Amino acid sequence: MLLKPTVVSLFAGAGGMDLGLENAGFDVIWANDIDKDACETYKSWSNAYVHQGDISKINFKEIPESDVIVGGFPCQGFSLAGPRKINDKRNTLYRYFVKLVEEMQPYAFVAENVKGLLTLGNGAILEAIISDFKSKNYDVTYKLLNAAHYSVPQDRWRVILVGMKRGYGLNYNFPEKHVKQTELIETIGMLPEPRSKDVCEAPFSSRYMSRNRRRGWNEVSYTIPAMAKQVTLHPSSPEMIKLGRDEWRFGRGKTRRFSWQEAAVIQTFPYGMDFAGDLTSKYKQIGNAVPVKLAEEIGKQIIKSLNRIYEPEKLAKVSG
Repeated sequence: MLLKPTVVSLFAGAGGMDLGLENAGFDVIWANDIDKDACETYKSWSNAYVHQGDISKINFKEIPESDVIVGGFPCQGFSLAGPRKINDKRNTLYRYFVKLVEEMQPYAFVAENVKGLLTLGNGAILEAIISDFKSKNYDVTYKLLNAAHYSVPQDRWRVILVGMKRGYGLNYNFPEKHVKQTELIETIGMLPEPRSKDVCEAPFSSRYMSRNRRRGWNEVSYTIPAMAKQVTLHPSSPEMIKLGRDEWRFGRGKTRRFSWQEAAVIQTFPYGMDFAGDLTSKYKQIGNAVPVKLAEEIGKQIIKSLNRIYEPEKLAKVSG
């Protein structure tokens, strides 16, 4: 058995999930994403082998065995029509995730998805996904978590599915909420004013102006999106004023979006971490990521679950 539980990561992006798992005591050994910039960013902090490319073209025999598989599969092809659409051709990426779990049979897997997965097809899609994983010899549990409850200064709701392989007496308990939320003032209050080239300065669309986009220093941020033009406002911006239904305007004063560096810190990436690519790509990688601290808390609970398998002296090193 390895000193640390090993991880293979699919749809890894810039590595928010994986960085959090490493902080929790895992060793990510292999990662994949189709986005070139995200892979370059990933390589800048990780010692894992990073495969850039379409997962459908990867020979699974080239992927090393691991104790855990993680990934956030897309759900665009999950129709509202019902669970039969689980086999929609647009869900190829999901099927590759399930197939790798089936073939590798890791002790555990973690899948992350958007909040809307709970209501697709009145819940039938989620039930079909869980059934699919259960048929591969796993006990599956899921929960809707808000990253703001785990020291992430951002409201960000995500569905987390965890599967534990049957036959080892394993079970998974989701992390308890932290007593205190982390506010923006604690997170980005000390950061210097950004350079103009680090902030999206595109015009504000009618879609942007359809709702409030600003929260104050003593609050958590709205969700950091992947689209640069939709990034929410820095708390130094004046409060927005509601004019009517789906119609707001800016107050008097300087209004600006979060810089990409501020957005990264709000996602709990380490301060000073660089991201490859142009400004649009940086925002995209950051907005698509799982917050590092949320992933770390999820990972700590998996470590506890794996205590039944790992040798005591090695577990002490992993957990300590």
